[in-house]
Amino acid sequence: MSNPTLFKPIRIHNLALPNRIVVAPMCQYSAENGCMNEWHLIHLGQLAISGAALLTIEATSVLPEARITYGDVGLYDDESEAAMRRVLDGIRRWSNIAIAIQLNHAGRKASTEVPWAGGGQFAASHAHGWQVEAPSAIPFDDGYQTPAALDKGGLKRVREAFVGAAKRAARLGIDAVQLHAAHGYLLHQFLSPLSNQRTDAYGGSLENRMRFPLEVFDAVRATFPAIKPVTVRVSATDWVDGGLDIDQIIPFVQALEARGCNAVHVSSGGLHPAQKIPVGPSYQVPLARAVKSAIKIPVVAVGLITEPKQAEAIVATGDADMIALARTILYDPRWPWHAAAELGATVRAPKQYQRSQPAQFKHLFGVAGPVRPEPRWTIGE
Repeated sequence: MSNPTLFKPIRIHNLALPNRIVVAPMCQYSAENGCMNEWHLIHLGQLAISGAALLTIEATSVLPEARITYGDVGLYDDESEAAMRRVLDGIRRWSNIAIAIQLNHAGRKASTEVPWAGGGQFAASHAHGWQVEAPSAIPFDDGYQTPAALDKGGLKRVREAFVGAAKRAARLGIDAVQLHAAHGYLLHQFLSPLSNQRTDAYGGSLENRMRFPLEVFDAVRATFPAIKPVTVRVSATDWVDGGLDIDQIIPFVQALEARGCNAVHVSSGGLHPAQKIPVGPSYQVPLARAVKSAIKIPVVAVGLITEPKQAEAIVATGDADMIALARTILYDPRWPWHAAAELGATVRAPKQYQRSQPAQFKHLFGVAGPVRPEPRWTIGE
């Protein structure tokens, strides 16, 4: 294949990226008191030399009580910031990949056990649990806590926590911030009529349900350096009758674009246990296509994208501008290398790995990855 679109450069705001492959945020549930450790250096380090263009740090909690589990990464105090700095310093010594961070508040889905220990929500009184909060006092499922509905003071506290985390991300030199408004977490909970049944200015109409997520976006955009992108991940449908759907998410992403959002990452589901998701290859791509038709900023597609030609078709036909990989790249951390080989493109690889290039793909490693980062910004900082 000549000059595949998947390996053409793209720009998100002022951030120049060498290809269209994003490493999606993937929770590891392995932090200690919100602090990253050696596992995160191993996990993110191998993905930083994968050949992808952008590496996204997992859902990072803006408050201790915002964590999905007691093992979640946080960015809410000096200790968690210092721990993240140590990991980032280790990565940046050997990779120049652009690094984004996904900021999150789990809302009513917080205070849960780690997945490999069974999941499920702890009571507030449990040693690994705490009282959860949400737009409305509606539990996620039977047996889950009834969340405390956020009052005006609580809304202000959460907004300020997102701002505080964004300030810390800026100090860490992170290249982009993504706000998590998907998968049933707090900002998504405000958007969906299934979880938001408030009667004040933050509930009822779509305009009202959008209000708090947009306030958070505005506050973060005003805080994070203007040169750097702020993006949002959305669930374009709840996959439940009467829930959030594509017709409601489009006005939301249009409002984000008008406020200076630099890209939208389109996912789905996660809000309600009754969801019925038609899982299959590229099952969320039609949602990305619908969002892309409504806005001009870059759109990222995700969801069972596993094959190079499949990924190429998504971006070459204009269904999305970029693709994101999660479980696929955990299974094959060199997926971008293999995709470049199959599609006839070149990809950046560390100089230490140059000798691994197969003889039949002698131009695969067209550019060696430098030890020191190269400038990626298209205008002066």
